[in-house]
Amino acid sequence: MGENKGKWGVVVAAMSIHLSIGSIYAWSVFTKPIMQELKWSLTEVSLVFSLAILFLGLSASFSGHLIARIGSKRALVLSTMLFTNGMIGTGLAINLESLPLVYLFFGFLGGIGLGIGYITPISLVIQLFPTKRGLSSGVAIMGFGLAAVIASPVMQALILHIGIANTFFFMGIVYFVIMFTASMYISSPKKLEIESGSDVQQEKFPRQLIRTKRFYYLWILLFLNILCGIAILSIFSPLTQEKFRISAAEAASLIGIISVFNGLGRLLWSTLSDFIGRPHTYLFLFITQFITFLFLLIGVGSPLFYILVSIVMVCYGGGFASLPAYISDIFGVKHTGIVHGYMLTAWAAAGLIGPILTSWLRETTGGYTLSLFFFSVFMGVAIILSLLLKRDLKRREKEEDQTLSSTVNL
Repeated sequence: MGENKGKWGVVVAAMSIHLSIGSIYAWSVFTKPIMQELKWSLTEVSLVFSLAILFLGLSASFSGHLIARIGSKRALVLSTMLFTNGMIGTGLAINLESLPLVYLFFGFLGGIGLGIGYITPISLVIQLFPTKRGLSSGVAIMGFGLAAVIASPVMQALILHIGIANTFFFMGIVYFVIMFTASMYISSPKKLEIESGSDVQQEKFPRQLIRTKRFYYLWILLFLNILCGIAILSIFSPLTQEKFRISAAEAASLIGIISVFNGLGRLLWSTLSDFIGRPHTYLFLFITQFITFLFLLIGVGSPLFYILVSIVMVCYGGGFASLPAYISDIFGVKHTGIVHGYMLTAWAAAGLIGPILTSWLRETTGGYTLSLFFFSVFMGVAIILSLLLKRDLKRREKEEDQTLSSTVNL
């Protein structure tokens, strides 16, 4: 009982870290205030968010190896320092009215902190609960999706009362306290960490795992899921203000609401995947989004628009939360952390392309219709790829059964 309590304590600490770094999803709250105060374009401001996601994915690709070398505690302290100093540095850059410095602090420094902080807790949690991989990783990752629920209205209020730069200063300090405290606890059940992490640290990672067809299938599926969801998140505040003539404060509140669905989707789909399997989960996830984007493309009014966007967020979060368990199913629990890191380069690519593409199309065409058309097409492609991966895994399972049967007969 005590051991299980210690394990779930790690999950809670992991969720606390994700609640902090997940505030990245509240970036669109800053979009219009920064554009108005500093006279930067939508594309320039959107690039800040894109760079943060880019370096999140790139840093995640080496985080698995980093954890194996220095341990989860040091990795999380490093994440804390990078992310919070990135926030504080962004406040300084805003005061100096320097866009390159915003790119450096929030995009580069903060992005690297994001990547390390995202993957480190997950790689530990999924090994602590080998029979509940979907549920445990879903609870931990849920914090990342729910972060904007808290951050969006708080940041909006702070911007109005103390200004943009001071908001970054204040939030950087708050997140330091939360993340550092959680980092100290997350590796405290040393017996649990040694049991779950020793094999990963001692065994050399077989690089051929990331050169397989299954890896690339899953990578592209993750890329497509993120591309559409993150594009919606990056422009949600200005989109709703333009479409429905609402205030920035109302838009910030709506970001919080859809973030609830982002977080709940992580728990819902990951838990469901433990019962129906990861291949079926991903297939249903993309079919749901395909239908949803078709309705958005047709054009709907409020409140149906918000309902449809919330469905997209449920699926967006579900794709993230189901991924670690899917990776462990295909590549084995021992290699989940490192493969997960490489897989998140899809997040880097999608985070760079999605917001920039959507902002550019908005400025070029004067609307978001063409973006929604592309999203519908991407989801159609994802459905086909999900079926191909499902068939490939079924073929592998059949081959393994035949091999086992032959061995038994011998």
